[in-house]
Amino acid sequence: MASIDHESYYVPDSSSLAVFTAVSSGLLIGGFAAGLNGMTFGEGGSVGWTVSVVGLVLFLAALFTWFRTTIVENRAGMASAQLKHSYVLGIQWFIFSEVCFFVVFFGTLFYVRNLAGPWLGGEGTKLGDTQALWGGFQYAWPMQFTPQEIIGVNNQVPANNGIFVGAKELMHWNGIPLINTILLLTSSVTVHFAHSALKAGKKAGFNLWLAITLILGFAFVGFQALEYHEAYAELGLTLESGIYGSTFFILTGFHGFHVCMGATMLTVQWLRSMMKGDFTADDHFGFEASSWYWHFVDVVWVGLFLFVYIF
Repeated sequence: MASIDHESYYVPDSSSLAVFTAVSSGLLIGGFAAGLNGMTFGEGGSVGWTVSVVGLVLFLAALFTWFRTTIVENRAGMASAQLKHSYVLGIQWFIFSEVCFFVVFFGTLFYVRNLAGPWLGGEGTKLGDTQALWGGFQYAWPMQFTPQEIIGVNNQVPANNGIFVGAKELMHWNGIPLINTILLLTSSVTVHFAHSALKAGKKAGFNLWLAITLILGFAFVGFQALEYHEAYAELGLTLESGIYGSTFFILTGFHGFHVCMGATMLTVQWLRSMMKGDFTADDHFGFEASSWYWHFVDVVWVGLFLFVYIF
């Protein structure tokens, strides 16, 4: 009876990196939440931000160590075809989890705008008695006005006294969201060109197109920082601007964080190619996974641009 040859499958030694990554990400998220609460209630904010920064540093250190280990193993020929396929499944599940993450926030925006808000305004039968808020309340998005007799003049934030300008007006004022849309969509094309060049064995073209992608990505982050500064300093649109300010900054802020993550991932791949000569036409999963993530970030921004700035 003929023997059957099985492909060897490298199984790494036990490691505490998974636990370390989980703890550091918990510190990052928990500290971030505490920092946001501190901005609202004025207690524990500085401690929360400190914990969040410590968690971020530890999280990045864990990822650096983990990914460095996999790169060394791949160079040593330990990564079999089956193991590489498991990497593909891993990044696909990771991106799916990120899709679920943003679905929650888009769902929150939809619920507030199309369900809770109209109910408070008296539509349907959910909350027909608008006196639950105040007499004469009329729902409109963005919600930007609260009577002074309800909250007091001294407690009235800019978003509630008529100074507030919505994100749509912000876009018309400086055009930054439109510019950022062009930047990200263009970067999606350039990263595809980089991938095509790599598969064709043209490393110089790969390095060039990937460098252009990075410039476009970091330009996006710079323009978003400018937009945030103007929103806070000139337009009164802050995290304290009620439900509108919360949904606006949570959606755009978390997306900006993901852009930074994607740009960092692509920067690492570019440095690996330029300094170490990594990647061939047949072996470049590190870059391929990063490019998939970058395309995901671009698609999310299209949704944000449409439902936060346009509609």
